[in-house]
Amino acid sequence: MEPLASKIRPKNLDEFVGQEHLVGPQKPLRVAVEKKHLFSFVLWGPPGVGKTTLAKIYANALDAKFYELSAVSAGKDDIKKIIKDPHIKHSVFDMAPKVLFLDEIHRFNKTQQDFLLPYVESGQLTLVGATTENPSFEVISPLLSRCRVFVLNEFSDLEMAKIIERANLKIDQKSKEWLIAMANGDARQAIGLLENTQNLYGKITLDNLKNALQSKFLRYDKKGEEHYNTISAFIKSMRANQPDAAVYYLARMIDSGEDPKFIARRMVVFASEDIGLAQPTALVVANDVFRACETIGLPECGINLAHGAVYLAQCKKDRRAYDAYMEAMSDVKKHGNLAIPLKIRNAPTKLMKELGYGKGYEKYTKEDLLPEKLKNKKYL
Repeated sequence: MEPLASKIRPKNLDEFVGQEHLVGPQKPLRVAVEKKHLFSFVLWGPPGVGKTTLAKIYANALDAKFYELSAVSAGKDDIKKIIKDPHIKHSVFDMAPKVLFLDEIHRFNKTQQDFLLPYVESGQLTLVGATTENPSFEVISPLLSRCRVFVLNEFSDLEMAKIIERANLKIDQKSKEWLIAMANGDARQAIGLLENTQNLYGKITLDNLKNALQSKFLRYDKKGEEHYNTISAFIKSMRANQPDAAVYYLARMIDSGEDPKFIARRMVVFASEDIGLAQPTALVVANDVFRACETIGLPECGINLAHGAVYLAQCKKDRRAYDAYMEAMSDVKKHGNLAIPLKIRNAPTKLMKELGYGKGYEKYTKEDLLPEKLKNKKYL
């Protein structure tokens, strides 16, 4: 059965709610649709704000063949199939343009993005990427330079109310207000919960909405409490030398759709913060895990993450470097930029040497080199 979100999806910009800075009169996406201007672009914004809908409206307005892929599961072979697909409108001399909507484009690794690049460059594919992450960090520069980037915002409460009304389901004002607050600008989440409540209970009430919220499809929001609870549990399990718990929370995050690079970044920080001098190679291992996530991607990089998590959990722990850094930073904030001792200052010019810069410097001195106010201060 077709999901409710799909049934009520706007078919054109006049039906679309929100993102007025992009689809309002004389705004870039509306002008592109009206003038049938074919170009590649990336839609950057939080979940459930209309990225997929705008891509479909754009392709339909340009009479293009619309292909939809998720970067989580798609690969080079899927791109090849699209390229080989001869989409003929009326004759072999009248070929429709191909618009590829690549959801979660940030999940395509560098190799996959490199493969996509020449087809976008040549115009064989018009790319519409969608991402919740900053594309300047997640999309390779050559590909990003050939795309415009449009930023989408969370829907306002008023816009959410209009979208809920499109569902044409009976809901009282109190329940609607609760639903809008819970969804936090994510229309897909709101409509999904509405549909789930209607299917489970046959009636939408506040209690029924709250009960339906226990369904798995809404329990892991990558911006919400469960996101932070799970990554916290993962880090604390590694800190407590409990690899079994660490692997469990890792699996939960991967199964819930967490970005593997987010997990890997936390592991890189953990390697220095919690293991540090006890096992310096931990940082090397964590960095290798991050590179594996970049180059391989899911599902295989989950194995690399598990490898790294078990290793980090089993390492001895030493926070001296982290604690020293935090204490030194506290002194910097407290005292500002204290004068650096003259003998260890750089002296590239004659004048600086005459002023005493570098005078008396010894390479392997035991003399305290901290600023005068911090003499004999120990961070380690």
